[in-house]
Amino acid sequence: MTMHRLVPEDERAPMRLTDQEFLDARKQSEQLIAGATEELDRLFTTVGRAGCCILLTDRKGIALERRGSAGDDKDFHDLGLWTGSVWTEASMGTNGIGTALADERSVAIFRDQHFFCSNIRLSCTTAPIRDHRGELAAALDISTCRDEVNEMTLAILTQTVRDAALRIELNLFRSAFAGARFLMVPTSANSAAALLAVDRHDLVLGATRAARIALQLDDKRIAAGIPAADALHEATVSQQEEIVEAEKAALLRALSRTSGNVSQAAIALGISRATLHRKMKKLGLH
Repeated sequence: MTMHRLVPEDERAPMRLTDQEFLDARKQSEQLIAGATEELDRLFTTVGRAGCCILLTDRKGIALERRGSAGDDKDFHDLGLWTGSVWTEASMGTNGIGTALADERSVAIFRDQHFFCSNIRLSCTTAPIRDHRGELAAALDISTCRDEVNEMTLAILTQTVRDAALRIELNLFRSAFAGARFLMVPTSANSAAALLAVDRHDLVLGATRAARIALQLDDKRIAAGIPAADALHEATVSQQEEIVEAEKAALLRALSRTSGNVSQAAIALGISRATLHRKMKKLGLH
């Protein structure tokens, strides 16, 4: 009321984009939509028959994708839970999508906790989605206007939408670093969300928000090329020991690929069989 000059009694529906504006918004979020589509379908098979509507929005609150049962379409369309609608706190007051985006955290808004009287039939739970740099990128919302929904049911839906949002985040992260290796960072909570993307030289290419927090990483440190071993605070060894271990690893890979055949491994490495035997003896690989 103070910041946005809104009045609870207003019978206001969300603003809707023009067809061209909506197409432009979807084009800007192609990767997000691609990374979320399978998860949206899976989520709908879980909650769709319970009269729930699922919305995926971008970071501006624009509804890009929707899942819902045909029998509930009219109610949700009239309420503005439809593609092309814009759900922000600035225009709609307290609501699941707008508040989750404004606070950058998961929220559950139960009926009359909504700001506008026109939305008090709704029960909504929303989780933010972050991109591969840990920045706010989108929101995933489950809404229902069924009378039988209570706060306990909403709590279950809240956990469901959080889990789905996390899986979308991980999809976005993996697609952003296609071809990289992914390391799970040991953390005290939600370690599945804490991932590092590393290249073949063990240098960190990217980190999820959970990994950034756990390891105190930022874009500057990642861009500088920090080794994953250093980021994970693994036991340090001398540069000479690292060279020895790297050579040993190369020989082990070659021998593994040839099922232990020394002659074939030597050919693959571009060295003589005798040289390979000497190196194996030196490194204790016989």
